[in-house]
Amino acid sequence: MRTFRTPVALVAAFALTMTACSTPTPPPPEPPRVSVVAVGAQVVQRDDELQGRVAAVRTAQIRAQVGGIVLKRQFDQGAEVQAGQPLFQIDPAAFRADVDSALAALQRSEAAMTRSRVQWQRLQTLADAQAVSHQHRDDANAEYQQARAAVAEARAILVRRQLDLNYATVSAPISGRIDQTLVSEGALVGVADAEPMAVVQQIDQVYVDVRRPASQLELLQRGAADGEGVTVGIIGPNGKLHAERGRLLFSGINVDARTGDVILRILVDNPQRQLLPGMFVRARVPRGAPSSALLVPQQAVLRSAGGQAYAWVIGQGDKAVIRTLELDGSVSGNWLVRSGLRSGERVVVEGQERLQEGVAVQAQDWKQPATAVATGKIG
Repeated sequence: MRTFRTPVALVAAFALTMTACSTPTPPPPEPPRVSVVAVGAQVVQRDDELQGRVAAVRTAQIRAQVGGIVLKRQFDQGAEVQAGQPLFQIDPAAFRADVDSALAALQRSEAAMTRSRVQWQRLQTLADAQAVSHQHRDDANAEYQQARAAVAEARAILVRRQLDLNYATVSAPISGRIDQTLVSEGALVGVADAEPMAVVQQIDQVYVDVRRPASQLELLQRGAADGEGVTVGIIGPNGKLHAERGRLLFSGINVDARTGDVILRILVDNPQRQLLPGMFVRARVPRGAPSSALLVPQQAVLRSAGGQAYAWVIGQGDKAVIRTLELDGSVSGNWLVRSGLRSGERVVVEGQERLQEGVAVQAQDWKQPATAVATGKIG
């Protein structure tokens, strides 16, 4: 009987072939999942945040109008004072004596005037009766007129001396907050002193002066012409928006030759006295009137190695396409797109790291975080 023996190599090859035929083919990879947002034109108000400095609406230096020794300070430093409120008392003794002397001189002049008037009236009667010459009558009249002039002069001197006495009480010329005193009791003050006695500043309203390029004034003026005025938001040193919005008063007429900037003056209500003179703040000044623009979330825009902005767009067939963008600033976490996108296109916001040109994707709507609320202000 004949026996057939299968070679070992042939058996092994057959086993491998059977194994390969029984292994299933792996399924193709799923398309990457991305979150997209449809861009559309929105009306936005673009603002520029400009560095500014606070100045008081009115500032008055308290100075002595007469010389003398300061007897008393009549205010609390840093307090609110009212116009006409006494602040300092200068020794009034010498001024009272001057008033008494001027009053006595006035009384003496009035007595002389009365005597000369009686004399002139008597000679007038005698002259009419031709009992005295007209020359005597005219001389009496001249003496009477001189006496009247002397009375007027004495009365003016008395008024001046009374003013000096009043000036011995130094009062606040305006209402506002007074700073620290710069003189103390016992100090000798005079009209020609270089330093004031104190400073009062009205800060229930304040000015904020900012600089802006002169090239942007046309847009600002156009926006002011479209409404009742330009309102400005003020950001304090703590980074918080001031409760009261400011109102643009005017722009300067001189352009700084070095920087090309002009001064903008803004008036802001300051009832809580939170804005103090000399404080640095930021002002959100509108850049023209509200306009329509395409906005995309900032995380949707990427940068190439050369700094070029681009974004992934879902085109036909749900395939990813790269678009080069030209940006024009940011508004509340969104980029303003000047060119590169069309209204209605879907832009990838999340999942860009898994994309390649022409790859099909699974797109879902992007859910904006609850904290990211658009305010329409430029960043």
